[in-house]
Amino acid sequence: MTSPPPESLSKVPEVTLTFWVVKVAATTLGETGGDAVSMSMNLGYLVGTAIFAAVFAVAVAAQISARGFNPWLYWTTIIATTTLGTTLADWTDRSLGIGYAGGSSLLLALLLATLFFWNRSLGTVAIDSVRSPRSEMYYWITIMFSQTLGTALGDWTADSAGLGYLGSAVLFGVLLALVAAAYRWTSASRTALFWAAFILTRPLGAVVGDFLDKPTDAGGLAWSRYTASAALLAFIVACIALFPQRAATRSH
Repeated sequence: MTSPPPESLSKVPEVTLTFWVVKVAATTLGETGGDAVSMSMNLGYLVGTAIFAAVFAVAVAAQISARGFNPWLYWTTIIATTTLGTTLADWTDRSLGIGYAGGSSLLLALLLATLFFWNRSLGTVAIDSVRSPRSEMYYWITIMFSQTLGTALGDWTADSAGLGYLGSAVLFGVLLALVAAAYRWTSASRTALFWAAFILTRPLGAVVGDFLDKPTDAGGLAWSRYTASAALLAFIVACIALFPQRAATRSH
């Protein structure tokens, strides 16, 4: 029996409840882990971004080289995008001086442009079509921009909009609930709803991460960034180990 060619094998997991639970935990880890490197270690946003960009490049190369879906490799790459997204968004918003609104607008434009060119090039942005190096490259660039945009949005609502960490978490939680309701009770595009949910989980994770490690007088719990990151990583590892994930299958 011959093995199917690599291009026929899905490289991403099925979208299940476990997927979303691990995704939110990974985005929260991205916030605490990114801040631990750039702030707690005093390396700054630019150096932190360079470090995580290198990790991201290595992880994506390994993911593309893999013959099939590997949950450990996949979620390592996701975490690499979330940590990179944290430091890159902070560098864009703060170091470049364009603010949360400017940073969010720039990153949204980059995200939409990536989705546009992906769809124009391959005819679809559905995740079950991620079966070739070309589609994977588009997929991971899209995810990286979505993670970065989510960080900027989370900071914008929590700080500039004055909602605070819990208020922002409620806001993004409600928006995610609306997406879930649209998935359950409407015929809206499943691909569009997936990307909407994927983007919204990032600011939710960002504000939850800030809530965990920011000082109590700023509305946080004052956890150590290292402690919060270790706890989140342990939770993610447990989820991957205890709840097996399968590769996504084609919907047609």
